[in-house]
Amino acid sequence: MTQQIAQWDVFEVALRGPKLGNPFLDATLDVVFRLGNRAVHTSGFYDGDDVWRVRFMPDTVGEWTYRTRSNIGELDGKSAGFSCTAPRAGMHGPVRVKNQFHFAHADGTPYLPFGTTCYAWTHQPLDMQAQTLATLKRSRFNKIRMGVFPKDYIYNNNEPLYPMFETDADGRQDFDRPNPKAFQHLDSQIGALRELGIEADIILFHPYDRWGYCTMGPKRDEQYLRYVVARLSAYANVWWSLANEYDFLLDVKPIEAWDRCFHVIEECDPHRHLRSIHNGNPNMNYDHRKPWVDHVCIQHWDVKRTVEWRQAYGKPVINDEPEYEGNIPRPWGNISAQELVHRFWVTTLRGGYAGHGETFMHPDDLLWWAKGGELRGESWKRIGFMRDLLEQDVRNGLTPYTSATNSAFSRVSGGQDGDVRYLYFGEHQPLQWAAGLPMEDGDFEIDLIDTWEMTIDRIEKAPLPISPPLRGVGGAIHSTGPEAAFGVRLPGKPWQAVRVRKKS
Repeated sequence: MTQQIAQWDVFEVALRGPKLGNPFLDATLDVVFRLGNRAVHTSGFYDGDDVWRVRFMPDTVGEWTYRTRSNIGELDGKSAGFSCTAPRAGMHGPVRVKNQFHFAHADGTPYLPFGTTCYAWTHQPLDMQAQTLATLKRSRFNKIRMGVFPKDYIYNNNEPLYPMFETDADGRQDFDRPNPKAFQHLDSQIGALRELGIEADIILFHPYDRWGYCTMGPKRDEQYLRYVVARLSAYANVWWSLANEYDFLLDVKPIEAWDRCFHVIEECDPHRHLRSIHNGNPNMNYDHRKPWVDHVCIQHWDVKRTVEWRQAYGKPVINDEPEYEGNIPRPWGNISAQELVHRFWVTTLRGGYAGHGETFMHPDDLLWWAKGGELRGESWKRIGFMRDLLEQDVRNGLTPYTSATNSAFSRVSGGQDGDVRYLYFGEHQPLQWAAGLPMEDGDFEIDLIDTWEMTIDRIEKAPLPISPPLRGVGGAIHSTGPEAAFGVRLPGKPWQAVRVRKKS
């Protein structure tokens, strides 16, 4: 009977081979998968105990065949077929860039990233990892930034669950021999995230390292990348982040080395998962215009610059670190929940996407941003509310209003998708407003959204003029742009948003 696999699930071939001196280097294994006249090449990997595996994510329903190629006789020339069936419920395929600045799944389902950061959650005790997954299940995050390697940094310097490479009797790691047990565990957690509908934004290198993983050298870096991609690329929820804070590693990995790492990923990943790289110094953005970068991944507290980054790079912008909710004695880790929620709204209505992180002091250093576990703050609830709200309306991505067309939007934020528009006032607290509202009269539903209290109240149009234009020196008129056909009255307090939808 022909084996069946659902579209965008993982098809796996396991082959037993001979004992080799170093099976990670001594054997080559690749496979050609075919559907009609289409051929897709992918690589296999050694998984311990004389077993080699090949993983593949079929993206098209139909009858597939495959054939292996290897320098080892026992692994060479193996062939068979399988039937790719319709996807499982809730599975929409890998995320791609859509409409230049936005994202969608392979089946066209819109994807709006609402991500969080847990750098080393897969390196914690197993009960804490289970707690992290349970927390993610009840939150509304649909992306998580996480590292392959463990991390050695303030509040996060415990020993990892497993070494990432095999160790000798003295405990020294051999960077030519990945530890299958460690990577098998990573596989299982990527799969668990997939079942929760969460994209795994996998950080491949970072500078916070006492094990030598960031200084293995170009040859071993490439070996490692090829191994990781062979293992993980068949998971539909994978994204590749070349580095967290790449610029802190420029002394050992200059720009040319990072470019080479991108090329290795391009060469090895048959499924073309999203690729990005992340800066540390806010003035050290990588050149995201390069064709091998799919989207802009940055950290910066000045989220009102989102439109500027869109225009500079011409790609989706994800500000994964607009600073963290918390109270640690680090300037990036002690903003309020209100401020982080505010930065989400500003970023999103200016045409980008923001990321969450939580850094509250804990006697046992159990900080979500590093280790996962439990969420202790308040922003995550409001971020979930925001996601639910926007997913009702946004299909093609929000196009931001800019100060070039309306000076009001250098301060407040607004965006539109078709007949739906959002205005967000943030720290501003007007009693009435018109800028950015429809210029034609018609039948509209207008909702006042309290982004902190998580309430939605229907409000009515207010007649114009709401307020007269201001005359400056010499009688010059200071205007916020073309007048709208109507205005709205507001409660005069911060954190308010307005949604306007044209009735069908």
